[in-house]
Amino acid sequence: MLDSTSSIRSLFLNGPAGRLEALLNSGAGNATHAALVCHPHPLFGGTMHNKVVFHTMKALNSFGLPVLRFNFRGTGLSQGEHDNGVGEVDDVHTALDWLDAEFHLPLIFAGFSFGAAVGLRAGCPDPRVQAVIGVGTPVATVAEATEQAREYSFDFLRECSKPKLLVGGARDQFGPRAKLEALVASMPEPKKLVLIEGADHFFEGRLRELRQVIEAWVKETIGPRPAAFS
Repeated sequence: MLDSTSSIRSLFLNGPAGRLEALLNSGAGNATHAALVCHPHPLFGGTMHNKVVFHTMKALNSFGLPVLRFNFRGTGLSQGEHDNGVGEVDDVHTALDWLDAEFHLPLIFAGFSFGAAVGLRAGCPDPRVQAVIGVGTPVATVAEATEQAREYSFDFLRECSKPKLLVGGARDQFGPRAKLEALVASMPEPKKLVLIEGADHFFEGRLRELRQVIEAWVKETIGPRPAAFS
């Protein structure tokens, strides 16, 4: 498995609001894709070191893919200030541009919570991104959850024809089952929704199952692991 040999590189990306702190988990020399994973809401403690982000990275990295994580503007050592999900879309573009320039490979996007809300908006229309993953996608309205969900609209997913995986917890207050099912029903194929029973928004006690879901979908979508990583 790549987990035992993958190295981690610390770097900074030149973002529109200043430098963005990032980590790259290296991939195999014959990697077929490169991947980006975005973190949850920075005003609620979200960083690229979040457990869900880490396990999502590990799932993708286990296929030999180089995986980039970064801190949104104003988070950790990243410069700038939080921009309520507007400028953060540009941060995602910056990360996708870096991955494209560095590896010249098709890209996979994954994001958790806020990272899904802003990152899917950047990744879905980008022709370099071949598949997208939304984890804990915050589809609830303010009345059903908190202020965190106020500005999120996912209407753009109705035009997203690339492979899409949405993974949620069956007890996620930010992603009620009915709303996730309605969102997925509105999206074109190919698409998949997986709800993990007993899981909350942060997949406490269910992180292994989250990783298994992502790994199974990646295998189905881009093919099995290289023999060296099986």
